[in-house]
Amino acid sequence: QVQPVESGGGSAQAGGSLRLSCVVSGYTAITRCMAWFRQAPGKEREGVAVIDSDGSTTYADPVKGRFAVSKDIAKNTLYLQMSNLKPGDTAMYYCALRRRGYRGGCTVATEEKEFGPWGQGTQVTVSS
Repeated sequence: QVQPVESGGGSAQAGGSLRLSCVVSGYTAITRCMAWFRQAPGKEREGVAVIDSDGSTTYADPVKGRFAVSKDIAKNTLYLQMSNLKPGDTAMYYCALRRRGYRGGCTVATEEKEFGPWGQGTQVTVSS
């Protein structure tokens, strides 16, 4: 049973940095497309960053130039380095693998339904 566990969230001042981690258990190699999503209070979950199986990355417009997604296959871990944080980044952050059976390119525009299962998430709160 694949299960992601996110960590690294917390509180930060605007302009600060945080690094999120996501360890995927129950899976021998995180070679599939993986993504970071976030959900702010009262809003729908949205894709933030994606790293495809070939290592290519895509980002949502609000985080371009500030966030960087990477993975360590040997550690089964996905990372999200967040810099120059803004209050608008406040949200619960989740990671997920692309589900088996889906093919084709995988980007930040890929539908949420193609990803799962979901972990508990890690909260990021940015104050001005």
